[in-house]
Amino acid sequence: MQISDADLEQMLALSQGADSVELKLTVPDGAQRSAISALELDPLDAQIRLVCFFDTPELTLNKAGVIVRARRVQNREDDSVIKLRPVVPDQLPDELRRSPSMVVELDAMPGGYVCSATLKSRLGQNDVKQRVRGKRATKKLFSKEQRAFYKKHAPDGIAIDDLTLLGPIFVLKLNSTPKAFKRKLTTEMWLYPDGARILELSTKCSPSEMFQVAYEARAFLNGLGLDLSGRQQTKTKTALQQFSRNLGTG
Repeated sequence: MQISDADLEQMLALSQGADSVELKLTVPDGAQRSAISALELDPLDAQIRLVCFFDTPELTLNKAGVIVRARRVQNREDDSVIKLRPVVPDQLPDELRRSPSMVVELDAMPGGYVCSATLKSRLGQNDVKQRVRGKRATKKLFSKEQRAFYKKHAPDGIAIDDLTLLGPIFVLKLNSTPKAFKRKLTTEMWLYPDGARILELSTKCSPSEMFQVAYEARAFLNGLGLDLSGRQQTKTKTALQQFSRNLGTG
């Protein structure tokens, strides 16, 4: 990761207030098949996910740093999140930091980083399907705590039930523990409406382990012959932009 001294200092400060760190890498299109082969991944082991975002057609929430998402997960309960990014952990209210539903995480990838605060909620197995079919109000997917968090940070005048459904998008997720890495490695393949794909590799660690794990991950991926210098893409931003364009507003 190429990062300036000033950014390094800021990243360290943010990590100290975070609950966890997630190190991410997106694999260039031309290297995705070879990466899957080198990691000895079997696509049939992957878990299927359908991810729905909610925003205005003009992506007003995303521009304000607010992400509203709900998803269906194969053989598991649905879930929903309200996410705010970027955040400074020390500036979050104590009540929120104590909430068992709140996770503050620093995401780091080659050339960049961002700290986010995510408020999560578990749902029933058919809740998101009912919303996609128009049989459930959007606000019913979010807890009272999440709705309060949304109201505080969303631009004025945009109620949750006013948001447009963007999605769902098809995602394959697979967890593995490579022998040469000895840590859990998460692989996600996001399949976009226009036929594009993003393959992301990630691993989580505690803030105190960040640099050691980053070094180990880099050595492991270099050992597989993977290119770590490719342009990095963000899964959520790409999805939102494509769905917005499909509405004729992007």
